[in-house]
Amino acid sequence: MRTEQIDRRSDAVPAVPDGHRWRWAWLGAGTLLWLFAVHGRFDIAVAAWLSPVFLLRFVRTGPALSGLAVVWAASALAGVFWLVETAVPMTVIVVAGILALGTLTVVPYVVDRLVSPRAATVTSLLLFPAALAACEFLMTLLSPFGTAFGVPAATQHDDLALLQVVSVTGPYGVGFLIGWFATTVNHLWENRLRVNAVRGAVAHAVVLLLALLAGGARLAFLPPDGGTVRVAGISPDTSVTRELRATLSADLTPQQVAGQDQATVRAAFGKVNANLLARTREAGQAGAKIVMWSEQAAGVLAADEKAFLSQVAAVARESGIYLQAAVSVVLPQAPYAANRTYLYDPAGTQVWVYNKAHPIPGLEFYPPGDGVVPVARTPYGRLATVICFDADFPELMRVDADIMLVPARDWAEIGPVHSQKAGLRSIENGYAMVRQAEFGVSGAFDPQGRVLAAHDYAGGDRHVVFSDVPVRGTATVYRMIGDAFAWLCLAGTAVATGLAVRRRTW
Repeated sequence: MRTEQIDRRSDAVPAVPDGHRWRWAWLGAGTLLWLFAVHGRFDIAVAAWLSPVFLLRFVRTGPALSGLAVVWAASALAGVFWLVETAVPMTVIVVAGILALGTLTVVPYVVDRLVSPRAATVTSLLLFPAALAACEFLMTLLSPFGTAFGVPAATQHDDLALLQVVSVTGPYGVGFLIGWFATTVNHLWENRLRVNAVRGAVAHAVVLLLALLAGGARLAFLPPDGGTVRVAGISPDTSVTRELRATLSADLTPQQVAGQDQATVRAAFGKVNANLLARTREAGQAGAKIVMWSEQAAGVLAADEKAFLSQVAAVARESGIYLQAAVSVVLPQAPYAANRTYLYDPAGTQVWVYNKAHPIPGLEFYPPGDGVVPVARTPYGRLATVICFDADFPELMRVDADIMLVPARDWAEIGPVHSQKAGLRSIENGYAMVRQAEFGVSGAFDPQGRVLAAHDYAGGDRHVVFSDVPVRGTATVYRMIGDAFAWLCLAGTAVATGLAVRRRTW
């Protein structure tokens, strides 16, 4: 009979004896672990696996409404903790956004508490992880923050074998495995190691082991093939940046910069721009064939843009390199600024102009670009580019390219974190990535996520980072089928919830 397949966990009765006695301990453990599983500076990889185990135990062993409200409070605390540890400016938009995302992260617990008890055992084990992956996916679709917060895959950045799964599922597959681990442990907990619970645990262990073995095999036996090309990432010397900020404070808005004396602004920008061009020539002499600058490395007044780009084209031509210049253009009227990159080939011909597609909510107020990622065929493979925060949006990054250039501008607290997040895009899409970040961590990743080069901005005055990156990317399942896994999780969650509601109504 169908009723024999249903998990008989009650809505009101604790699932295990003495559940109420310990439930606040489970909440405390789950909340504390959550603080170290939001992909901030103080992350502990195993915390991402254990936190939902204890939070599920708390929600399942008490009244639904109050339990879920407390978990929402825990999610809000985790979000605020992430803002503090990464030093993200707490504007109204940012705080409201994090709290909204925190609300979405509670939805899987709502589904587990209210829907799973009416589902068959297998469904009840998979429903929470499916809802977890689905909500992560919805964050990237609905929120202006992309994968910056609430997607746990980046917390596992040191486990390359596990992370290879994102080449099939996108970042949501890691969240699914973490969620499935939580329901499996709780199933064992509730059923005191009965045979059906052990079978469920074995099933999860086998899938996880296969994922690790397949990932390890991919790393060992399918490394990037073909040749490499030397790429140089360049940020302005710290000394010239310091001098610029002494003249034009970093706290000035674009409108305020536009309102300054133009001769003063032009002279201040000119010193930085000259430094960038000099370092570019040196990189070309050192063997670099592709040179890129960090986000908004150069600054120009709109009236000087054409003349400055002529200098960039000349350096590319003289050095025989592909040169991507990242420029902050000061406009005389609203929105007063543009965040652009320009690629020039060795003949000095402009290949593309790209405007940042995702300005940071609450921090950057210029209009977004069209969101079309440019791709150019070169002797060194297909080059593509996005700018900094754009790399937090998997859909935008799903591009058929061999090398992705990502100029960035971070700050000390978020630099390593943001670089790790961006590295996932390489594994998902099978391209090498070169990310040059002023004030943060610069470096390069191969198509399987291996770190090819790394440089911390705080480490010195000069910031020229060389890396030899593969010129040929690899095809990945994720790049071909996109978010099919995430859509499947979303559809499965919706269907299971609908059936549970229908069953209750009848």
